[in-house]
Amino acid sequence: MEEHLQEDLASLSDLDEKSLLESLTGRFSHNHIYTYIGDILVAVNPFKQLPLYEKEVSERYKCREKSSLPPHIFAVADRAYQSMLGRLGTGPKNQCIVISGESGAGKTESTKLLLRQLMELCRANSQLEQQILQVNPLLEAFGNAQTVMNDNSSRFGKYIQLRFQNSSVKGAKINEYLLEKSRVVHQDEGERNFHIFYCMLAGISPQDKEMYGLLDPTQYRYLNGKFVQDDMVQHWSAKYSEVSNAMDMVGFEEQEKVDMMTILAGILSLGNITFETTDSDAVKVSEKSQGWLKATAGQFGVQEEELLRCLTCTMSVTRGESIHRLHNQQQAEDARDSIAKVVYGRVFGWIVSKINELLSHKLDSDVALSEIGILDIFGFENFAVNRFEQLCINLANEQLQFFFNHHIFLMEQNEYKEEGIQWETITFKDNKPILDLFLTKPIGILSLLDEQSAFPQATDGNFVDKLNSKFKANPHFEVVKSHSPLFTIVHYAGKVQYNASGFLEKNRDNIPANIRALFINSVTPLLSVLFAATISRTGTLMPRKAKLQAVDDNFNSTRKQSVGAQFKHSLAVLMEKMFAASPHFVRCIKPNSSKLPDQLDSKLVMDQLRYNGLLETIRIRREGFSWRPFFKEFVQRYSILLLKPDMPLDKESCISILNTTELRGWKCGSSRLFFKYWHQEELARLLERLGKAAVVIQKNYHAMSCRRKYLVLLAEVRRQQQAQREREMEEEMRMRRQLLEEEERKRQLFMEQENKRPVSPPVPLPRKKKPEPRPRSILTGIAQSSHLAPVPRPRSKQFEATPFDNDLQVNTDLMKLLGQSGDEERAKEKRKKRNNTIRWFKETQVRKVARNGTFPCWFHGMITRRQAEDLLIDKPLGCFLIRVGQSREGYTLTYRGADRCRHYMIEMQSNGKYVILGEDRAHSSLPDLVQYHTQVGIEPLMELLTIPCGQQCDHEPDYEELKAIVAPAMLNSSSVDSEEAIYEEPDQVHLKLQRLFLPPGQNPGLDANKPPVLKRVTDRRRRLEAAELEHKAEDETEHIGRPVPRLYPSIRLAMREIQQIQQQFSAGQEQTAVPSHKPWGPWRKKDS
Repeated sequence: MEEHLQEDLASLSDLDEKSLLESLTGRFSHNHIYTYIGDILVAVNPFKQLPLYEKEVSERYKCREKSSLPPHIFAVADRAYQSMLGRLGTGPKNQCIVISGESGAGKTESTKLLLRQLMELCRANSQLEQQILQVNPLLEAFGNAQTVMNDNSSRFGKYIQLRFQNSSVKGAKINEYLLEKSRVVHQDEGERNFHIFYCMLAGISPQDKEMYGLLDPTQYRYLNGKFVQDDMVQHWSAKYSEVSNAMDMVGFEEQEKVDMMTILAGILSLGNITFETTDSDAVKVSEKSQGWLKATAGQFGVQEEELLRCLTCTMSVTRGESIHRLHNQQQAEDARDSIAKVVYGRVFGWIVSKINELLSHKLDSDVALSEIGILDIFGFENFAVNRFEQLCINLANEQLQFFFNHHIFLMEQNEYKEEGIQWETITFKDNKPILDLFLTKPIGILSLLDEQSAFPQATDGNFVDKLNSKFKANPHFEVVKSHSPLFTIVHYAGKVQYNASGFLEKNRDNIPANIRALFINSVTPLLSVLFAATISRTGTLMPRKAKLQAVDDNFNSTRKQSVGAQFKHSLAVLMEKMFAASPHFVRCIKPNSSKLPDQLDSKLVMDQLRYNGLLETIRIRREGFSWRPFFKEFVQRYSILLLKPDMPLDKESCISILNTTELRGWKCGSSRLFFKYWHQEELARLLERLGKAAVVIQKNYHAMSCRRKYLVLLAEVRRQQQAQREREMEEEMRMRRQLLEEEERKRQLFMEQENKRPVSPPVPLPRKKKPEPRPRSILTGIAQSSHLAPVPRPRSKQFEATPFDNDLQVNTDLMKLLGQSGDEERAKEKRKKRNNTIRWFKETQVRKVARNGTFPCWFHGMITRRQAEDLLIDKPLGCFLIRVGQSREGYTLTYRGADRCRHYMIEMQSNGKYVILGEDRAHSSLPDLVQYHTQVGIEPLMELLTIPCGQQCDHEPDYEELKAIVAPAMLNSSSVDSEEAIYEEPDQVHLKLQRLFLPPGQNPGLDANKPPVLKRVTDRRRRLEAAELEHKAEDETEHIGRPVPRLYPSIRLAMREIQQIQQQFSAGQEQTAVPSHKPWGPWRKKDS
């Protein structure tokens, strides 16, 4: 049993399918879901939560050897990161992580775990890391859906490119592939629409539902008239909050979010429009869905008549003449569904484009960046009915399997032959012929599909007949005899039968010109941007303002490419990126089809092991050489092991280096060295030992050198001090001699005068007057000033003196001697930054922070870190304050912790949201941030805000920055005289800043010239009005000041009409008048 729990399957003694399956089954039963095959990770989906991803586990897998810890997805992330930095035996090179497996095997969760660990490895205390982590939940909501195989199936593919400068992440880019747009309008039994619709309907408040025009979820045809179970409503509501927060974190504007949700509501309303034929065989919107037509027009921001015209007829221009062709009922329904699909597809493309814009706007094109790519693409699918989307998905998986085979088998074994290495060829299942069946020009499946799509009269049956005639002799193609257009492809993972119904229409994906013109002229800016954008060769949406793409990614937009051609080109671009990087493979395995924990279906797992070629992979990893550097590359990297400079870059040098090591099992070819997969780690360990030794040598050398310089400088300082003392003593002696000589001259002069004066009788001296006592305060001041020197203020009461505080005079002189110049320039720069921050605060933040002219008690303006600590030193645990940053546009939250004060940086994002650096939650205002963290702790110590640190003065702010901009009406005057003084000489700067808080249209100069009594009356009135407005704002909550849809009145009226029609319809069915308790009662009563 011990052998069955081996962590590396390449070390199995018996290599066959039975031992392989037993090993995986034994490890799975012990919750060991990760297993190595050499340097390849096999991950089995447990379908349950396991304690494998906590913070402590993440820390253990940082910069550790693979063999020292059990197999884990975090180890793959660490290996890719260290390889990118050139720390694992190879030079710095771009990396890619390929995650493959069938639908439901756990690829999406593996991607999220890899991203999280990579952000932990490169943590640089920047908000960009949290923004990148928020991309996954956002794309999941719009691109994932429930299928019969997977509750969270990715209905699109994505390649995430993380860009690094040195060891810090500097940006990210998302490449998306083939969104399954048809799911918007149709879902098979047991499947659902995209997650965002359920999140929206479960999480939006009733007020916002009215604003967007959303009704009961069971009324929407695009949701099959079904909604989630009651116990899942809370789950989807929490998901909506997560998606909304992700948008705020990434940087979406509030108006963009409102427009996007309104468009999604319009898609749902569009699906409820039904048609009926008239007596003249024309088509019209049914009476029951007239309200839905109005609602859709309002939500899309277009005219109702124009939208109806697009649904019921097609316009074409021939020789300058417009021709209108009326639709039949089926064509009208197809036009409706086509609009829904293209609108949703463009919304998704815009989200990806916006994410790329927000996550890469600060990248410097002149700086070379390293890259780690993560590929999370749809898994192999075989449903009861397989359509065009499944064909593209399985083609992508064929391409990934070819990439795996090329790196693991084909390229490696060809190099053995070229280099003369003795090798017994390992056969593997090559899927190149299947790729040729799809991609060959001009007779591949996709080429024939494009050819048939170019003919307006061609049908899906014609396409299948052409396939049968061209490929009936191909071993990977099987003809299906049926009245339906069916054909079968023998994929690497098994046979899949495809239903070609709708292939041509989906491949064309045409947008009628009148529909495009309609949405370009929409009053909803977002919808106008979506349809004014162009589409690249890979199918990527390129908004006009973000058209800064690579030249080869652009193409003539008038040449409309088919969906198949776009997908084919995007796969080629993806493969080019992946072949240029060093790959790391993660093979995901699905243990059972029931999505149940602790159950493993041996047949299902064995099928996946067979078609993934894992048995052959184990053989080549055990017997082969996965690392094959050239001689030059090896010597440049490892010549340090010989400690000899300027070694020749040849074979002899390589062998000399390897002879100094204890490596066994390597081979030498004609131009390369061949190593087992574990040799790279052993060589990296030798380099690491030398690196540590070099650090010790450098440390001691720098310490000795610096100490020597210090002693020389110290001796010079002492010599100068001794010389200064000697000069002072000489000067003192000279002054003393001068004084003695002066006194001697005065004494002699006095004696001469006395000798010359005649003798006279003595005269009694007058009585001395008693001196008057001085005031006590003067005496005290004199006494204090005579012998007490000023005491320097300590930096903080929480910091004790350090050993470096001794001999202050020597240190001061030493600093002067070292020539610490530039103090004035630094002070000037500091003042400039401070003034810029104050200006930013006044211009953009005052109205957001202040309420009715006053600031919250926890807001302390622009104070220093030391001042903040002094304020909190005597406060209880949990006390806090917020201050303005002195050298940056942002805030700092200072918190009184158990052992010391902690300072958390608060960043203001481009969309006006506030985020504590390192947190994953965005807030609309500082009070919201404070309120949230009174209930949820601040990471990583989960500290709760409890007591705000108030101002020291009860009547006015403590700090000059706040005094200068706070509303004068809220400041209490000390006396009437001061008010009269203000009245006589008003402060012009004060009046200018007062305008920040005055309602529009009022002149602050008029208030300044009023007598003090009238000013107090005016201030009292303003306070009362402000209080009323505040109560009103609390009652109406979020509607005041929030963005709303452009045609909100039209949407509201349409919703009333829909409910009115539904009430009439239900009343007509029941043949009785049932009183309604709906809020639209007056309309029902009027009609009756």
